[in-house]
Amino acid sequence: MKKIKILQINKFYAPWVGGVERVVQNIAEGLNTKSDMKVLVCQSKGKAEKTTVNNVQIIRSASLGIFYSMPVSFDFIFKLWKLSRQHDILLFHTPFPLADIACLFSGYRGKIVVWWHSDIISQRKLLKIIKPILKWFLKRADVIVTATQAHIDSSAFLRPHREKCKIIPFGLKFSDYEQVGINHYLTNKMSDTQHKKLLFVGRLVYYKGIDILIQAMRTVRKAELFIVGSGTLEGDLKFRTESEGLSDTIHFLGYLPFEELKAAYADCDVFVFPSNAQVEAFGLAQMEAMFYGKPVVNTNLPTGVPLVSIHEKTGLTVPVNDVPALSSAIQRMIDDDELRIRLGINARQRVYEEFDFDKMMDRVYDLFEKLANHDSTKPPAS
Repeated sequence: MKKIKILQINKFYAPWVGGVERVVQNIAEGLNTKSDMKVLVCQSKGKAEKTTVNNVQIIRSASLGIFYSMPVSFDFIFKLWKLSRQHDILLFHTPFPLADIACLFSGYRGKIVVWWHSDIISQRKLLKIIKPILKWFLKRADVIVTATQAHIDSSAFLRPHREKCKIIPFGLKFSDYEQVGINHYLTNKMSDTQHKKLLFVGRLVYYKGIDILIQAMRTVRKAELFIVGSGTLEGDLKFRTESEGLSDTIHFLGYLPFEELKAAYADCDVFVFPSNAQVEAFGLAQMEAMFYGKPVVNTNLPTGVPLVSIHEKTGLTVPVNDVPALSSAIQRMIDDDELRIRLGINARQRVYEEFDFDKMMDRVYDLFEKLANHDSTKPPAS
């Protein structure tokens, strides 16, 4: 049987670190044997190159650098025009305005799937410029995929296209997370081993709400916070921690290799996810912590974040940017052992039931297969 030719399109690819990049890589590797899969991305800066990562061909377009969080690449537009004619389906991961523009100029007449990860939130000036193209792009798409219903409900761009939206939750490769070879990873770094261990994992950028978390830690008792990740705010966050006299309570661990990251998840007591802007659309790190049976304290963003970990079922959800509520929820988790353990057990069960990587891949491939054999501009039947 002839394999479906699929071209995934995104800003970047591994080793670039990001939630969207992880999804792109998972789909590429998960469907590589079933389909003829290639991935088109950009360099952050530099010359074009072709590489193979875990048997997946990656075409990296030349780039002049990054402007408004987007690579500047005329080479990308040319490569999309050329490669599009060789594929049955193009899978675009958005937001990526350059790809919207490139699609417009490509003249491609085949099937288009848009995986909508989030709206454009911070680059409002850019949004004003490309808004007409984005509307055309969504109208042109055959199917729009989101991870949760909240992605659709919260987006003014997606609501007019509800009829061609399809929900496919993200999934974890359970086998990748099962073996943890390092014991007491966080415990060995504590100031007081009688304290409970709080964990945050993510990029140190504005929408993660880490500044709010640091403020909340001023009134949290009998706990220490471990922050895993790096980013543009790292220096400011460390300075704030020191100025607040919290250096013995808050520990910055930087970027961790996967084996150490798994050990950190396994050793924490509570996972904290205080994101405070709509650009945070899901929160894959929540799933990872929940796999290890850890309850989550998250925020009630109008996105998929509170739909990953459910309030009073697998964790606690608090209002966005509410320092007292965040502090209170964390303290409740610390003080109530029965609650913490019960929510953690529920969290692990939810991951197994709802966020299975194999189920995700089956749903994605089923979508591609139906779309490849479908002549209408309407989405294939679910």
